[in-house]
Amino acid sequence: MHEGRIVFSQVMDLLPKHEFDKCVRRYEGNRKTRTFSCLDQFLCMAFAQLTCCESLRHIETCLRAVQSKLYHMGIRGNVSRSTLADANEARDWRIYRDFAHVLIATARRLYAEEPFGVELAQTVYALDATTIDLCLALFPWATFRKHKAAVKLHTLLDMRGAVPSVVIITNGKVHDVNILDDLLIEPGAIYVMDRGYLDFGRLHRIDQERAFFLTRAKSNFQFRRLSSHPVDKNSGIQCDQTVGLKGAAVRKTYPGAMRRVRYLDPERGKRLVFLTNNFALPAATIAQLYRCRWKVELFFKWIKQHLRIKAFYGTNENAVRTQVWIAIAVYVLVAIMKKELNLSHSLYTILQILDTTILENMPILQAFSIEDYRIPLDERYTQLSLFDF
Repeated sequence: MHEGRIVFSQVMDLLPKHEFDKCVRRYEGNRKTRTFSCLDQFLCMAFAQLTCCESLRHIETCLRAVQSKLYHMGIRGNVSRSTLADANEARDWRIYRDFAHVLIATARRLYAEEPFGVELAQTVYALDATTIDLCLALFPWATFRKHKAAVKLHTLLDMRGAVPSVVIITNGKVHDVNILDDLLIEPGAIYVMDRGYLDFGRLHRIDQERAFFLTRAKSNFQFRRLSSHPVDKNSGIQCDQTVGLKGAAVRKTYPGAMRRVRYLDPERGKRLVFLTNNFALPAATIAQLYRCRWKVELFFKWIKQHLRIKAFYGTNENAVRTQVWIAIAVYVLVAIMKKELNLSHSLYTILQILDTTILENMPILQAFSIEDYRIPLDERYTQLSLFDF
């Protein structure tokens, strides 16, 4: 891969450029464009994500400081703050959404055999949403509350490899449960959700599509017990029941039976009640699956901490969506690179190394060849202890 090229160029080699060109042609992204193409825009924004640039002026300053390297980075156009701002505001954000889905499909194939804590043959998804707060004066289109704006990232995360398979961006007012209407349900898959998605009509649709749901019951859940199954209480399972909904109106939304599993978390001493339409898995596996749902929470925390999606380079809706989709594409690209190059480092460590070496002229594997630095056990700390009186 290395032919005297910089690290950034070698990372971008993993991008399927022909698929990117298809996305650009689909939405006529380069129409009436002379010097700054969609690929130039993507590469500049990807550079900003990998180096945590804080503003458009920051991007412009960094790239102009290495003007002689821009050609080798794949950037052919003239980089300026105004040109990049215009591109983010005007060029169709769906170009980058479709391209991110191309990368997601590649990553899911690479991580298809990745373990996630539960030995299951089925595909397991975790569904959740995170809110990104915005200033109402600058983002009036992102309606949320009376004096506050926000956008929501609704994410369906594939548990194997923690790769987002579906991402839907809405304003803050859209309730989480409404996203179930937009999902294409995969037969045989398991969808793990929190209580915010407890809508029996929508859960019945998942059941009708021959897929499985797993969620938590609310405290006011009304049911009638149809039968009970033996449980091993040493595993934390307190009861395993087949139940039906109570009440004629609610029974119309979900006429069938479902499974109710009550579990006592030994670590926190908290009692959790799960609802599912899967009657085949052991009750302990049901509890274990729900515990794995925290992967989607960790995904949100990771991208908010290490990618540029909490502060935006533009204020209109197109610019925000463009930035978020390119951030997701960069996240998935780093995950692909980890597999393709057989790296043992975490995604966070890979990002840290890329941030430092992104413009270095070196083989990319050389950047990741140094072992993790560890402080020797016998080394004394020179920093005084706060509690050392």
